[in-house]
Amino acid sequence: MAKCELCKKSAVFGIKVSHSHRRANKMWKPNLKKIRVNIGGTARRMYICTRCMRSDKSGAKV
Repeated sequence: MAKCELCKKSAVFGIKVSHSHRRANKMWKPNLKKIRVNIGGTARRMYICTRCMRSDKSGAKV
């Protein structure tokens, strides 16, 4: 599933509205990257959103 393992950000559902006002269901997914994170001295791979990477919540070495 598209979900950040740090901030738990996941897919958001809504309605896409075109210029002619036709409506269709839409899903927005977070921008996830699989990176290596050092947690407690052990390296493991996690799916993290780019917002967490930019704010350096993971302490990851990209």
